[in-house]
This record gives sequence, structure tokens and C-alpha cells, in this order.
Amino acid sequence: MDDHNRAVAVISDQARGFFQRKESFRIYHGSTTGTRPSLRRRDRIIDTSKLNHVLMIDTQAKRARVEPNVTMKALLAATLKHGLFPPVVMEMPQITAGGGFSDHSGQSGSFRYGFFDRIVESIEIVLGDGEIVSASRSENLDLLRGAAGSLGTLGIVTLLEVQLIEAATYVALTYYPIHTLCRAIHLFKQFTEDPSCDFLDGYLLDSSHGVVCSGRLTNHSSSPRKVQRFSRAIDPWFYMHATEVITTSPNRPTTELVPLEDYLFRHDRSGFWLGEYAFQYFKTPCNRVTRWLLDYFMHCRIMCHAFHVSGFSHHYIVQDVGVPYASADDFHQYLQKSIRKYPLWLAPITPAGKDPRSPHDLMYPRLSDEERTVLLFGIYGPGPERAQDFVSLGRSLERKVASIDGRKALYAHSHYTEEEFWKAFGDRDKYEALRAKYHATSLPTIYEKVKTVTPVKQQLLSSSWIAWILALVFSTRFVNGLYGVYKAVRGGDYLLDRPGAL
Repeated sequence: MDDHNRAVAVISDQARGFFQRKESFRIYHGSTTGTRPSLRRRDRIIDTSKLNHVLMIDTQAKRARVEPNVTMKALLAATLKHGLFPPVVMEMPQITAGGGFSDHSGQSGSFRYGFFDRIVESIEIVLGDGEIVSASRSENLDLLRGAAGSLGTLGIVTLLEVQLIEAATYVALTYYPIHTLCRAIHLFKQFTEDPSCDFLDGYLLDSSHGVVCSGRLTNHSSSPRKVQRFSRAIDPWFYMHATEVITTSPNRPTTELVPLEDYLFRHDRSGFWLGEYAFQYFKTPCNRVTRWLLDYFMHCRIMCHAFHVSGFSHHYIVQDVGVPYASADDFHQYLQKSIRKYPLWLAPITPAGKDPRSPHDLMYPRLSDEERTVLLFGIYGPGPERAQDFVSLGRSLERKVASIDGRKALYAHSHYTEEEFWKAFGDRDKYEALRAKYHATSLPTIYEKVKTVTPVKQQLLSSSWIAWILALVFSTRFVNGLYGVYKAVRGGDYLLDRPGAL
């Protein structure tokens, strides 16, 4: 802990300096899975990227103390050594514990345990004035629940205590073919009430075909069931495999054994189905041979890097939307008419987790007792090419979500006005009161973090012939894609501006 305490002391001193000078700053983590453009300046950041260590695993209390930049892959590797793992593990291995806490991240265990922040027992956080405090269910509870999902705008989280549960060797994964969204919701509700079900999600492959995937932890491998893997270059992509399973057995469920880590990170290769769009984009056949040859480029870390530097984040729809079950069919019909993209990811989420009486998160108000679970729609695919059409579609989506009392994940592009944002996302007065109480005014507000602004490169087009010519070249989709791949392979920082840049 000595190294950790020294690092936190440096962060505390930096925050205190910004606070005393009345200067704003942002937190730099070193990576992101968000699709919003980065607005960080090198002279106005506090760098927490080195806080990436698992500090302790308490096997008796089943708790892990981790720094915020510990990735899901590192957290899982450390806990599995002790026969434990977090009950909510985000499906992309590069997502961090701090990111999961501050961004309301969920996955197929969230129907039972809630968002990742619901398995966080306590945090250490540096306030905007440099003070180092703890927040837990027994101390500064308002700060713990306020910081959850607030995108790091109440302070700098430097340590998290995460709940763990008993691990198993395999997930017995059963694929249930479905033909309507109504059938999927029926199965989701049924399995939510089944205590033996540990994981639950599904897909709509088109308007009349889909699959619900129910998983159960097991150590038994002696059954004749097939062991299916998804992490090696020779393995199939998960969504393609699920599609093949229900195509082969369209009228009955099929069960396979999947190694636990392979299951939890089953979407890492291809990023759900976005990898297939990459093959289409470069006019390359997508088959077992090409997927094996290009496997390095098809992992989420590389794809996310390329997604940012190529500018594709301004043309691709990557949105997660949670809606009440009662509004799910209405929302699905809207997607069919306006976005017309399949597959769609489906995942039931219980925001409050296992304890419905626990205080709700400031940025995700409590649901009614009758409707504790929402249905998450994952919408991932190419959007309109023209910037104004892309924004118009985003605005349309936000209006629809608001009209059915849904919630849109904040990692993605947002086009709300400030008034619209607060109408959709919680109590502004309580949020501002918390910021004042915990001296967070040096940090950006949550609206300042999520609003989408015109990229600097686009702002320069009208004032520079050179910029205009370069824009003509890089607006060529093939060149843009190649540049993104080159930058992703080359590495380096893509979240900070260059010294001297605007």
C-alpha cells in the first residue's frame, strides 16, 4: 500500500493546486471504451493511468481492493487464482474497474447483481480540493451513490473494494431459439426468478429470429456436452456461433460448456458483430481463414483505438438503451422504422442489484417496485454518412427514449441540450449540491463531459486550404479506415491533444 499511498498523495497535491488556482481540470485514465470525442488538454489533467494494481484479495470476506485502472482481464486473472471472481465482469477485457463504477456498466450478470457499481462496497476518492476521503455504505453514502455513474465528476476515485463470489470452471450455456421479442421477455422474466441462473442475455438477429442465452456456473465436465471456446484465433466469434446453433436447432434449446473466462469475454473478438463490418468496409471475405489471419485486429482494444483515430465514431451508432419491459415492443418498433439495424443485443438489467431497498444512484433514479428490471438494447452498426443526418438520428433516438421513460448509456454520443439532459437523467439540484459539498467545482460537470461537440478538425476546414485538402483525402472511407488501423497498431496516445494543439 505504500506505493499506492504515495501515488495518491501526488494526485491530492495536484487537485489542491488546481482548486487553489481556481482552474478546471479533467482526469486522464490512459484509455477509454467510450465513443465520445476526447476534450483533454495536457496542461489541465491529473494523470491516474498508473493506478492499475490489484492491492489485496481477501478470501475470507470475498473482497478485492483494486486501483481504478485495473482492467477486467487483470481483475479476473487475480481473483481466479483464489477461486473467486466479480459477479459483474464487463464483456470487454480492457474496461477498467474505475470505468465500470463511474459509467453504470453492466453485462449478463446484471439481471441479478445490477450495474458494476452495485458490487463496489467502498471507494477511496480524492475530492476537488485535494482531501482524501472514503465512501461506503456506512460512511459518506451520498458520495458513494452519487459518484456511481457520474463519470468522475465528483472526485478522483483512487481505490475500489469489489465484491467477489465463488468461481467455477465452466458456464453451462443454453441457447433458446426465439421468434419474437415478446418470447425473449417471457424467458428473461422466467430466468430472473430462477436462482440457478447466473448469466442472462440474448440477441435479435432480425425481426423474427433471435436467441436467449442462459448461463449457469458449473464444475462438471464429465457430461457429453461439447466444450466450446471463444478466446483463441481458431475459435468462432460468439454471435456467429450462437446464430449457427439456433439455425441448426431452430425448435429446441442447445447446451454447451464454456470455460468461465471465455464466456465472460466472449464479445472481445469482433466487438459483438462490429468486426464483421470491418471486413465489409475493406471488402474482405469474412471466413474462418481471414478471421484467423486478422485476429489481432479484431479484439476490442485495437478496434476501439482505430474507431477513435479514424473518425468512425462520428458515423457509427454505438448505443446502449435501457427501457421498461412495458415499453420494449414500442421501442423495438421504433428501431425497425428509424435505424433498421440488426443484430440487437438484449440484456435484462436490475439497476439496484440484489437489494431493492438500497439507496438509488443519483444518475439512475429508483424504478417502481413493480418494474425493478429494465431491458437493455445494444444498437451497434453503421449510421448515416452525413454529419447532420447522424446528429438528427441521434436526436430522434434521445427523444424516443425520453418519451418511454428509458435511459441511454452516457459513454456514447449525446446530443441533448442541458435542459433535456437533466430532465432525462436525474435531479440537477441534488447533483450540484453534492458537487458543492465535496468541492468538485474544479471538475467538469457531467453534462460538460457527455455533450458532443464539433471536432476541432472539422472546425478548421473553413479556415485552411491545407486542412480542406487533407479532409478530402481522409474523407475517403478506405483511406480513413487504413489510417485508423495504422494508428491502432502503431500505438501511442489518442486521448490527449498534441503539445501546442488547439
